Amino acid sequence: MYRYSEFDKAFLAERNAQFRAQVERRIDGSLTEDEFKPLRLMNGLYLQLHAYMLRVAIPYGTLSSDQMRQLALLAEKWDKGYGHFTTRQNIQYNWPKLRDVPDMLDALAEVGLHAIQTSGNTIRNVTADHFAGAAADEVADPRPYAELLRQWSTDHPEFQFMPRKFKIAITGSENDRAVIKAHDIGLQLVERDGVLGARVIVGGGLGRTPMIGKELSEFVAFDDLLAYLEATVSVWNQIGRRDNKYKARIKITVHEHGIDAIRAKVNERFLKVRPQFKGADMALLDEIKGHFAPPAFRDGSVAAFEGAYSNDPVFRSWVDTNIAPHKKADHAIVTISIKKHGHTPGDATAEQMQVMADLAQEFAYDELRISHEQNVILPHVHKADLPAIHAKLKEHGLATANIGLISDIIACPGMDYCALATARSIPVAEQIATRFDELKLEHDIGHLKIKISGCINACGHHHVGHIGILGLDRAGVENYQITLGGDGTETAAIGERAGPGFSYDEIVPAIERLIYAYLDLRSDADETFLQTYRRLGMAPFKAALYPEAQANAA
Repeated sequence: MYRYSEFDKAFLAERNAQFRAQVERRIDGSLTEDEFKPLRLMNGLYLQLHAYMLRVAIPYGTLSSDQMRQLALLAEKWDKGYGHFTTRQNIQYNWPKLRDVPDMLDALAEVGLHAIQTSGNTIRNVTADHFAGAAADEVADPRPYAELLRQWSTDHPEFQFMPRKFKIAITGSENDRAVIKAHDIGLQLVERDGVLGARVIVGGGLGRTPMIGKELSEFVAFDDLLAYLEATVSVWNQIGRRDNKYKARIKITVHEHGIDAIRAKVNERFLKVRPQFKGADMALLDEIKGHFAPPAFRDGSVAAFEGAYSNDPVFRSWVDTNIAPHKKADHAIVTISIKKHGHTPGDATAEQMQVMADLAQEFAYDELRISHEQNVILPHVHKADLPAIHAKLKEHGLATANIGLISDIIACPGMDYCALATARSIPVAEQIATRFDELKLEHDIGHLKIKISGCINACGHHHVGHIGILGLDRAGVENYQITLGGDGTETAAIGERAGPGFSYDEIVPAIERLIYAYLDLRSDADETFLQTYRRLGMAPFKAALYPEAQANAA
């Protein structure tokens, strides 16, 4: 993984010292909150419902064990003993005191982490496939290219005050695990005639106007990629709406101008920009690639794994849900669920972070990943070590066997923390997970993505959930709308609203009716919820959600 250079370290030290002085001026009253706001946002510090919140970038979701331990230290020393992993592969601390934030940033800098550009109208944390570098189905590891984008976008002089925030995601596989079509720019690594490049998607995004991105270019060779992206962001920065923040994202620009017109403008701008890139970017990329060489994979018998899999049903259940194929046959990708039934999705205690760091150091070549689905991954694990890992995870409440199942819910912080939220997300997620654990149905239900947002900003990605839940305020009362058929993969789709919303007390029973309907409607146990919905459409699910309306119609 990438290790910070002396230049990187000096840059962070100077930036953190600057912010420390700004915090001191805010505390002594020299700066008003209005004056301080743009300064703190440039350093990832929000003012939430109850306290400040510090959002720390985890570039392309990759961490070392030392970095994870430092995240645990921040939680233990300056917060309430936990952190919250987000859909942007970040971690958020919800309770820091303002005077402590400079110390937190200095502690992060010690291990090559920061909070720069986790807020503001700039290019946010670049995210990637959480199986990057390990997946059996990828063309190439996308992380070196994500790191190049991180360095290019950090403090880019042209892109610090754009019409709105801008998000980039990258995957190295045809199987999209990075939701690239719901980003301002999505990149898929592809190979053409022996040349590696990227398919470029533009204009995706969720929020109050959800849209699936459109193909801007089917192939851009890597020699040209940085210049092409510079041209793309530059075009939007010039013509994007600044009169209305709700129409400022690039998805609206693409919608209003049309993808063909945007492509023509980008191509024209690219011809002007390209000569400025004289090869330094490719030299830098070659250097960066050296940081991402695969580990020295060990060989050995997998008999211990096979024996445990045959004889231990609890271990077998965990393997069947939480283990993915690795590019090396005797290795595996382990997803650690931080979605224990009845617990807050994405929350990890300092102790759990320490445990995961220890496991990474002992068994996983010192690497961890954070997924946009709010779980933690050990990307490289020899299968012989899986029983020992599972045993350790069980000791610390981290062995929930539910990846991809109904309790593996994405949820934003909602009204429990966020000043923008209009409804609670966390309790709804906890109750759904608990209910279906009580019913002992989730393994029978199979693959199902539920995503919950506490407001129209859609931080919980509800639009691309197989079942999406959006919490809104209706005359002072929480109201939860349900959308069906959303998809965040390579077959991306925006969910369709089912009908009127449900009260807080009604939402879990409504989901229960929906699931029982699916179990009755599916053609066999292998047909997923999404496949059933796509085969039958909304009508039978709507009938299950609104039985009184059906009775009245009859």
